[in-house]
Amino acid sequence: MKLTRRTLLASAMLLALSATSSAFAAKPLVMGFSQVGAESEWRTANTVSIKDAAKKDGVTLKFADAQQKQENQVKALRSFIAQKVDVIAFSPVVESGWDTVLREAKAAKIPVILTDRAVNVADKSLYVTFIGSDFVEEGRRAGQWLLEHAKKTPDAQLNIVELQGTVGSAPAIDRKEGFQEVIGKNPKLKIIRSQTGDFTRAKGKEVMEAFLKAEGKKINVLYAHNDDMAIGAIQAIEEAGMKPGKDIIIISIDGVKGAFEAMIAGKLNVTVECSPLLGPQLMSIARDVVAGKPVPARITTVEGVFPAEVAAKEFPNRKY
Repeated sequence: MKLTRRTLLASAMLLALSATSSAFAAKPLVMGFSQVGAESEWRTANTVSIKDAAKKDGVTLKFADAQQKQENQVKALRSFIAQKVDVIAFSPVVESGWDTVLREAKAAKIPVILTDRAVNVADKSLYVTFIGSDFVEEGRRAGQWLLEHAKKTPDAQLNIVELQGTVGSAPAIDRKEGFQEVIGKNPKLKIIRSQTGDFTRAKGKEVMEAFLKAEGKKINVLYAHNDDMAIGAIQAIEEAGMKPGKDIIIISIDGVKGAFEAMIAGKLNVTVECSPLLGPQLMSIARDVVAGKPVPARITTVEGVFPAEVAAKEFPNRKY
């Protein structure tokens, strides 16, 4: 059979179109991700989870560390917009101050996913979905554990000191709210001092030293908004000649390995889980969002509460 020049040309064009189409289909999804920083064991595990999941899923990840500064995060988001990434995901340093940059992302038709921490914006359409924990519920769980513990000494007044997370951040606001909501049911549970430890071990130790200097043996309970601050506080309590976990009951949130080690050593009484392993879920949701598929406005992770009594048994199962 003779092939005409026109037939050959048409075949060549079809092959070229097919190759272009295949190349387009094979183009990896590009995600811009802005992380809060590396302030804790939890955050480090969260970063590893996201980077590993992106690599495994074939997602091109443009990663930026904000070093706990909102201005760095805003710059990173604007850089992602300029680079025309397919999707932006970020864990906001604080709740407020995002309206302008998120409007810029929306104008550029780049969908935004929030991970771990929420934002407070007037227009909820500025982001597609939030993936993470219910921080208020975590605070409630911490408070509920203390309510149960207080039943052992029903006539005793328990003075609580609180190590808050970063001022203005969603977990700090919500974990405080949830805890206070529950302990308010018992008038003998009273927060006598509350100050930010900025979610870091060093700051947790520093603030606990100040609490001990001011209140000394009046302190019965420490409620820390994360494990790293609790671990820093444990050092301060020991240096003050007291026994953490006994002289001062310690309640914290996250469920990192360091907290389990402290519980096994008898220095921490309970940790409320907040899983950082959001990477696989984020990549899956990002693909759905870019494909235009409907996704829930809020996706909450499933978590538990681990008192010291189960720490040794549970420790081998911990992934972070």
